[in-house]
Amino acid sequence: MNYKPGGFVQGSGHGGTFVDNKGRYWHVSTCMLSLKYKFERRIGLYPAAFDKDGVMYSSAAFGDYPNFNADYDIVDPSDRFTGWMLLSYRKPVAVSSTVDGMDAAALSDENMRTYWAARTADPGEWAMIDLGPDRTVRAIQLNCYEYLSDQTDRADDIYFQYRIYASDNGDDWTLVVDKSDNDRDCPHDYVELLEPLKTRYLKIENIHTATGNFCLSDIRVFGLADGPAPEAVKGFKVVRDKKDPRNAMISWQTSPGAYGYNIYYGIAPDKMYNAITVNGDTSYDMRGLDLGTDYFFAVEALGETGRSPLSKTIRQ
Repeated sequence: MNYKPGGFVQGSGHGGTFVDNKGRYWHVSTCMLSLKYKFERRIGLYPAAFDKDGVMYSSAAFGDYPNFNADYDIVDPSDRFTGWMLLSYRKPVAVSSTVDGMDAAALSDENMRTYWAARTADPGEWAMIDLGPDRTVRAIQLNCYEYLSDQTDRADDIYFQYRIYASDNGDDWTLVVDKSDNDRDCPHDYVELLEPLKTRYLKIENIHTATGNFCLSDIRVFGLADGPAPEAVKGFKVVRDKKDPRNAMISWQTSPGAYGYNIYYGIAPDKMYNAITVNGDTSYDMRGLDLGTDYFFAVEALGETGRSPLSKTIRQ
């Protein structure tokens, strides 16, 4: 019913389903991190619903992108996606300092399990990302992590404080987010800007790190770039393993302007509710199907300028 094997946040484990005050369904589940400890988890929250045939489903295609929350009375879970695309994937990053082996490229790799650490936790340590020209930023998610942390009990200062600056040229900076007085424990801090921001560079400056060195797993930036959305994906193929039909090799051609893809599948053309996000690749080795069940598949391209139409639908 809820499945999320790809993207920045992966996994949909133990959890539960509930109804909000407007009568809309949500599914909450645990997501794997497993760096410091095998059961280290994060929590995912995904919209859910029942279709006209009584089939329960949940939309996780953009489950780690900006979505409209329960303040909005939205019937179709897929309509909760804001349409703001990822602007930060594999973008160049510069940093104030780094611990040996902690590559700054981890800050834009869309992998929650990799991270960069500065040499200290001092105020003024920073990381800067180059989004490229003609990007309109709507939201920023700053994902902090603990490197050389030694805090194992409750404390009054377990929070992150920082400032975010924007620049068109990398020299002249304007303050756009000020969390220098934050006192909430929020390691995956998500900030929606009050107004769209046209900028090329964003710079995160450390003010206070909860414990250990100043450390980030990703700087995720959402919005839109100028230009047309990617075209529909071509060359889409699904080859089910004859020896073990629970497995299938899914492939497609590169779509110009795309940084990633969503593979949709389900038990009918109008029930392709499950989705797998694949970034930076054009194939996926799937190992999650049922024996004796035919499935329908389609794929869409994800670009900084928007989403493509769905490809042709394949039955396998």
